Amino acid sequence: MHVGVARLWLRMPENASLKDKRQILRSLIQRIRNEYHVAIAEVAEQDNWQIACLGISTVSSDARLARQVLDKVIGYVRETRLDADLYDCDVEVGTF
Repeated sequence: MHVGVARLWLRMPENASLKDKRQILRSLIQRIRNEYHVAIAEVAEQDNWQIACLGISTVSSDARLARQVLDKVIGYVRETRLDADLYDCDVEVGTF
């Protein structure tokens, strides 16, 4: 069994409140769950208006497939979210 884990750091400079941030993240998280069938949640910076950290995980029988899924999620965030700038990400795939 192979587990892939990613942490994405997003900057949302246009946000003026936590409500704005939650609205963006709620939409993004739901779309990623539906499209890529991964576990995803905000894992840090919950009280910061303009910064978000998302944790994403996937499980696969193939390490390359786990990495591909996470790479596709990262690409999706980069290409489709004009209101959120992906400025850092960490990806790890491990065997259990």
